[in-house]
Amino acid sequence: MNTKLTLTLEKEVIEKAKEFAARQGQSLSSLVENYFKLLTFEKKEDPKKKNRKPLPESFLKLKGCLKHEGEFDYKEELTKALEEKYGL
Repeated sequence: MNTKLTLTLEKEVIEKAKEFAARQGQSLSSLVENYFKLLTFEKKEDPKKKNRKPLPESFLKLKGCLKHEGEFDYKEELTKALEEKYGL
């Protein structure tokens, strides 16, 4: 059920928001509604992650340290490594 809401904002902010909404192909009302939904979204706790410990800081520092050239399909590389390891 939709309910009317009155907001008091600076005129310039309203004009810019209307222009933005138009560029996005949506109404100002839907833009505001989606923003409120985003603000109030409550992420559900994944029961699988509940008992997980956070990764060590030393591990997190490794992010981005590996470089590769061109296309890289990790699933394909993993399959090759497992085939090689287990002689499949």
